[in-house]
Amino acid sequence: MKLGGVNRIRTRDRGWVRALNSVERPARRLVCFPHSGGTAATFRDWASAVPGDCELLAVQYPGHADRIAEDPANSVAEIASHVVAELLDLDPVPCALFGHSLGALVAYETARELQDRARPVRNLFVSGAPAPGRAGGGSTHRATDDELWSGLRELGGIDPAVAEDAELRELLLPVVRADIRLNETYRPDPHAEPLDCRLRCYRTTEDPLVDGDRLAAWAAVGTGRFSARTWPGGHFDLVSDPAELIADLVAAFAEGVVVR
Repeated sequence: MKLGGVNRIRTRDRGWVRALNSVERPARRLVCFPHSGGTAATFRDWASAVPGDCELLAVQYPGHADRIAEDPANSVAEIASHVVAELLDLDPVPCALFGHSLGALVAYETARELQDRARPVRNLFVSGAPAPGRAGGGSTHRATDDELWSGLRELGGIDPAVAEDAELRELLLPVVRADIRLNETYRPDPHAEPLDCRLRCYRTTEDPLVDGDRLAAWAAVGTGRFSARTWPGGHFDLVSDPAELIADLVAAFAEGVVVR
């Protein structure tokens, strides 16, 4: 879902991690992290595409949607720490993380901290983001409102119905600016232990933010099996039309998972 979509989701509470389906005894768990300006509702429609034994969770960043009155997070690592705290309260089952763009970096940091806390994830799926060592930098978050809005429109991140709505623009710009600041000021821990999980990366051919080399660099963050897949399209196409993406990551996640 691009900026400006309006979706309602069922929430377990008003915390960081939101339940998008109801599974009494999940055999596996998929946790999704949205892009800059995105919300947990970005993944609402995924619920009908995941297996019935798979619990689907999504993260709601502070300053977004029903948390709009809260101050934005100060760092990617801060978000990850809060998410980890809530995930550790859940029954341990095979877990996979998926993140797009900014969400890919948050998912990576979450996977790192879960591994440090002896609850490693089984799969990390990322799309639309350079590897942590090549992420960060830039000054887009300091651009004027007009420059920032224009750049988002060119990238395809704004629904056409929203682009000319002055009130929504005023509401959304601070949220997006704060998220882009998180992305551009991100610096990974140079002493981080490699991830011991399966890592699968996705990109689109017309994404100006991620080329093939920057995607391949994700292989260096872990010691587990690495794979990648490319589709035609722009930066937001994978999350705007996610059917093939969901099918691919569900199949990859299902490999070796014992269904109870």
